[in-house]
Amino acid sequence: MANYFAHQNLVFARIAGNVATPNRKYIDMSNEVMSNEIARAAKIISEADSLFITAGAGMGVDSGLPDFRGDDGFWNAYPVYKSSNQSFRDMASADVFLTDPVVAWGFYGHRLNLYRKVIPHEGFRILNEWANRARGGSFIFTSNVDGQFQKAGFARSRIEECHGSIHYLQCMGGCEQVISADGCDVVVNEQLRAAGELPHCKECGGLLRPNILMFDDLWWNDIRHAEQREARLDWLSGDRGKLAIVECGAGCSIPTVRRTSESLLKNDTAQLIRINPNDYSVPEGSIGINMGALDGLKVIDALLKE
Repeated sequence: MANYFAHQNLVFARIAGNVATPNRKYIDMSNEVMSNEIARAAKIISEADSLFITAGAGMGVDSGLPDFRGDDGFWNAYPVYKSSNQSFRDMASADVFLTDPVVAWGFYGHRLNLYRKVIPHEGFRILNEWANRARGGSFIFTSNVDGQFQKAGFARSRIEECHGSIHYLQCMGGCEQVISADGCDVVVNEQLRAAGELPHCKECGGLLRPNILMFDDLWWNDIRHAEQREARLDWLSGDRGKLAIVECGAGCSIPTVRRTSESLLKNDTAQLIRINPNDYSVPEGSIGINMGALDGLKVIDALLKE
């Protein structure tokens, strides 16, 4: 039942992303206005007692991970799928693990191998420094499944991955286990098909799949995510003083991250800094910076160190 509600919430979030939100602003980003916004952001971070960091796909792109926005973006990353006219939604559907697990594990096996090798960019270090200076602590909320925040040294107990993680697997058989993907090696050929043995559960023999919330996914085992969510709610329930919300690279197509960031603005002591090269509109009083995640974090940090 929890899986069902998670799926419905995601659908609602997608629909809500197409509805205009009142009292928003798009800033004409002249050099002067940009400088003022960056200065405001630096002041908020320097005075913050606690830091709530939210991140979307744009945070991963700056580490060299592929951008799946639009079919062209997906096909640039995976040209093998263009000839068959298969989109990201087609390949990231839970149904593929039922209908053609060799194809499904070809796509996700490639991503697992890629994400294992990725090196978090400098922006993660900057955020970690800010977080370590915040006397009230910090928490991460991300839609990314790449595990970069953990690799960058953030405490695992202070991270919520709302779409799951590719570094964990779930059993599609009867035992419904969620286990670490450590030791799971998937061989993928040039046609992006799994070329070797598929991962299977050692307990019941069922096929394993990534513990990621996919499209049309009524089978996602959200037990790990539920624990992370409870940790976030528990952290937010404490006295966090002045709360700086730093959002990096979160778009509007699936607005889960943006909605989470903005939901905290009901707290009068919370202020939002949104860093996004395209979708940088913000509620009145918040800060929108039209830069990529890495560049935006670097310019703010440079001002903090002056």
